[in-house]
Amino acid sequence: MGYFDGKKSATNLSQKEPLLPLFEQSVNFTTSYLIPRSTLRQRERFILILIVLCFVIFSIGGVFFLPELKAGKQFAYKHIEKAGSDIIGLPNTNLNDQDKSQFVIPPPRSQFIDRKKIADKINNDLGANNVLPRPDLNKLQLRHDGDWSPIPFHSGEDPDPEIRHRRDTVREMMQHAWSNYVKYAWGDNELNPISKSGHSAGIFGNTKLGASIIDGLDTLWIMGLNEEYKKARDYVQNELDFNSINSEVSVFEFNIRFVGGLLTAYALTKDELYIRKAEEIAEKLLPSFNTPTGIPYSLINPATGECKNYNWASSSSSILSEFGTMHLEFLYLSYVTGKPIYKDKVVAVRNYLDKIEKKDGLYYNYLNPQSGRWGQAHVSMGALADSFYEYLLKAYLQSDKQDEQSRRMYIEAIDALLNKITRTTPGGLLYFGQLKYDNFERKMEHLACFSGGMIALGGQTLFSDENKAKYISIGANITNTCHESYVRTKTQLGPETFTFSDNSDKITSLSNERYYIQRPEVIESYFYLWRITKDPKYRDWAWSATQAILNYCRVDNGFVGIKNVYSDKSPKDDVQQSFFLAETLKYLYLIFSDDKLISFDQWVFNSEGHPLPIANFNPAYKTKTTTV
Repeated sequence: MGYFDGKKSATNLSQKEPLLPLFEQSVNFTTSYLIPRSTLRQRERFILILIVLCFVIFSIGGVFFLPELKAGKQFAYKHIEKAGSDIIGLPNTNLNDQDKSQFVIPPPRSQFIDRKKIADKINNDLGANNVLPRPDLNKLQLRHDGDWSPIPFHSGEDPDPEIRHRRDTVREMMQHAWSNYVKYAWGDNELNPISKSGHSAGIFGNTKLGASIIDGLDTLWIMGLNEEYKKARDYVQNELDFNSINSEVSVFEFNIRFVGGLLTAYALTKDELYIRKAEEIAEKLLPSFNTPTGIPYSLINPATGECKNYNWASSSSSILSEFGTMHLEFLYLSYVTGKPIYKDKVVAVRNYLDKIEKKDGLYYNYLNPQSGRWGQAHVSMGALADSFYEYLLKAYLQSDKQDEQSRRMYIEAIDALLNKITRTTPGGLLYFGQLKYDNFERKMEHLACFSGGMIALGGQTLFSDENKAKYISIGANITNTCHESYVRTKTQLGPETFTFSDNSDKITSLSNERYYIQRPEVIESYFYLWRITKDPKYRDWAWSATQAILNYCRVDNGFVGIKNVYSDKSPKDDVQQSFFLAETLKYLYLIFSDDKLISFDQWVFNSEGHPLPIANFNPAYKTKTTTV
């Protein structure tokens, strides 16, 4: 066994020869100390003397060399002061340059717990105070192994104290929204702040999946809310279970919120837990692509794999904004998992849309996945279409500008839309309307207000000639129109839809379309225009929106929407949307931050506001091969 067996050794000792031939067999053990000198051979006397000398040397030497005998307890700790951090896990500030070069600090391991134990031990022994520095958690990030350790990340603080105050205000809003979700709706998809309960929209089915947790993960991390982030991560590790879903859910929403949110969390932290979870849900979405055209269905039951489209969708069609908004997430998922199936699915969708016949270059909002034919001839920049165009541009950026197909398709599509469904009021308000067959509707949706930022971003990144200024100007004009939809209301918040007249600049809304549900699209465009133009008015507009949200949407237990933006006495709804955490607050925070925080050089935002890395420029997506 390799271990000392006392009982067995004692038995053997009584049966065998002595270890040293110091005694004759006939000599009794009890009289061995009285053996006459003449009975010892010369070699045996030498060995005995050597043993005695060794005993004396070690006994006396201890007096001079043992620290506590020589100089008391302080002697030992003076030696430890010069020890490397591999011994006590702390940065050593007492080393000279020569000493520093002689050891390597190992990776941190349970730093805070171990350090506290050591600090308590030293304090008890020496009566010392403040032996160990207290770690500043605000300067640390949580790594995937559960330990706290520094991760290089730009804090994003603006040098202007007023801008820092605005950013701190937004950070506190996130804390308020999050803490009340934790208190009243933990594990539910969303929060009902007024009724203090959990809420779930139909897009999530009937399963509690913590949608607000997944949507809020990266916002918590970006804002440096470390304790809140750790709690969210623990939920993902210990409670998030996609196998429990046995109801119809939206393929599109689960992709942009869950797959996108988890992949962003991985890209920010390198925590492989998030890859595993993202792949779990993506695997359950794959059956939706099993159609003759490769165009996925809108709804799926992950437990059974049964798929269908919405009953109200034209000709049992899939929806352009949904099946066209899978590319960024599935492409990156193939990269991090090494499995091409996800990339192959979305590339097939892209290729089909590239080849299909398009009247006047326009994409209709409905496409039948079985027949491959367009449904109703409905064209818009808002609901049913919006993020498809966004993903054409951002797929090109994500690919390190190698995906020429997406670049070409984006420019062709945007030019067709600008030609066919934009109008300008007499006072110069540029807006996107809608086209149903040949009938133009002068209605713009709040959802379409993201397009100002998108078009400006396209101008900034696709062109270096006069087209650059042209498209940035178009984006700025559309953003200005959306800003007007806000400032012309009593609450300074914009309605869900607004309409225009050919003869005036008046903006109106139908009575059932005057609500505001914490949507981010207008603020999103402020964010892009601020970074592209550096015009301070976009920060001022964002701050005005922030104050309006605080005035009309903040309640004791979270944030809610309002039902009539034209009334300062508007009734409130009772839902804190998960995208309020993922998008609205994140974009506001980034507007009041330095551009290095989630830089456009390294990140593109998905349709839910989750930043995904750009190939070759972001350490989370380092590849020298073209992915598409």
